Amino acid sequence: MDKFRMIFQFFQSNQESFMNGICGIMALASTQMYSAFDFNCPCLPHYNLAYGLGILLVPPFILFLLGFVLNNNISMLAEEWRRPQGQRGKDPAVLRYMFCSMAQRAMIAPAVWLSVTLLDGKCITCAFCTSVPVETLGNASHPHLSQGEIQRVLARIPCKEIYNGQQLIANEVAVRYLRCISQALGWCFVLLMTALAFLVRSIRPCFSQAAFLKSRYWSHYIDIERKLFDETCAEHARSFAKVCIQQFFEGMSTDLVAAHCHLPRKAPADAGEAAEKLLGITNQGTMNMALKSWHRCKPPLNLHPPAFPTGNGQAGEGEPLTHPSAPRRETAAYYSWV
Repeated sequence: MDKFRMIFQFFQSNQESFMNGICGIMALASTQMYSAFDFNCPCLPHYNLAYGLGILLVPPFILFLLGFVLNNNISMLAEEWRRPQGQRGKDPAVLRYMFCSMAQRAMIAPAVWLSVTLLDGKCITCAFCTSVPVETLGNASHPHLSQGEIQRVLARIPCKEIYNGQQLIANEVAVRYLRCISQALGWCFVLLMTALAFLVRSIRPCFSQAAFLKSRYWSHYIDIERKLFDETCAEHARSFAKVCIQQFFEGMSTDLVAAHCHLPRKAPADAGEAAEKLLGITNQGTMNMALKSWHRCKPPLNLHPPAFPTGNGQAGEGEPLTHPSAPRRETAAYYSWV
């Protein structure tokens, strides 16, 4: 139980670890879904290809979209892309980094589904059973069979219980042939994905490490800034609600006192603290204006350094900040007239 707790805490440590955990869970879920899926090939010439390729390609597309939907950064990316320019510029490199990061994680579950499906071979067997080379593997000179009848017989290869073309081609031979091709494609796909991931991980730092670090930093900054803004808004809403409720009950108590109902009245201890957290925003219109201003013109990413007073007691504007120099030593010389 402690190990699961540690793993859960690691996933919650930051946004990147959380999304890696989600992608890992989706990859495991894709394998479980395929193992629990009841594959039933229609065994009809015009439907086998659509069914086999549909099972091979449609679930990975759905898993890819789910990977984007479950990623919390998709809303942050859309918000950053669609927001007005305002006082802060939009960096295309950061947007590209966020999109590529989400796409890489979203492709894990589809890649696992494709690998498992190709290595199993049922989809390829169902989709391309009518393309088996009868001339090489079977008896192409079987009498009394037209080309359409041969296609109907070959379409029943995945359905062993209703296959009736042993004289044309053995069912085991055709299934083994198609499964070998499917497994070869599956291992090639796994090797390609592994090599591609290795190249991306190993070559990228050699060319654009500085740009990558900058994009990654500002991507994390946008995520942290959004979380802190949400926390600040939630804290302000809590303080606003607390002050509103306190004022409501104070007004009710005043009305009851005016109606000759003497009730004990005690000032809340945290009323002043809640009022301080409002930061001067004490009505709905002002809060709505602040939220719109945050969306339209976010403050520039340029923190103002503290200004030091000049000789006349005022802070100098436009002058570089200098550290106070070390105190100078003064020597006194005494001259004798004697």
